[in-house]
Amino acid sequence: MLSRRQVANELRRAARLDPGLQQLVEQLGCPEPRARTPGFATLLSVIVSQQLSTTVAASIRARLEKSCRGAITHRKILNRDEAQLRACGLSRQKVDYIRGLARMVAQRQLDLEALAGMESEAVIDALCEVRGIGRWSAEIYAMFALRHRDIFPAGDLALQVAVQRYARMRARPDVKRTAAFAARWSPHRSCVALLMWKYYGAMTLE
Repeated sequence: MLSRRQVANELRRAARLDPGLQQLVEQLGCPEPRARTPGFATLLSVIVSQQLSTTVAASIRARLEKSCRGAITHRKILNRDEAQLRACGLSRQKVDYIRGLARMVAQRQLDLEALAGMESEAVIDALCEVRGIGRWSAEIYAMFALRHRDIFPAGDLALQVAVQRYARMRARPDVKRTAAFAARWSPHRSCVALLMWKYYGAMTLE
């Protein structure tokens, strides 16, 4: 997932498993890769973005960067009190979450560098030990920061709606049914997820 060419190659391989994907690529074009730098700042950003629009999350992130005078680190987060973090637009709950994450990193209860050498489920299990990080957030970090190839966040509402329409299901599938349907795209599910997000975006413009 480092380049558009790699995404296209992954989707070509996935289309051999499910030819309908090729029709989507021809209709929508190849989705853009989404790569993020692994580390504390990106994981914090994933928490901040939960249940917020992209615009609002970006605004909060920009205020945090300004408060931290550049790079956001676990030490800088711990050196700021609740009022300073709340002034950036964070809810009291998210302040608790990011400070808890910062403490775990500082106390080496969470080794972010070690995650790079772990299998997907092990990464997800480790991150779900952090308060405020559920499976969706852990999957997003593994996909975009650690660049795991075979992840499909089945709890994502947009992906569920896209799968519903793609598979012509009568009702939106739940997490279990979405995951079961996406299994046919393994081991290329991360790039298929990018395509399905693009498909959902095109649906909302119709």
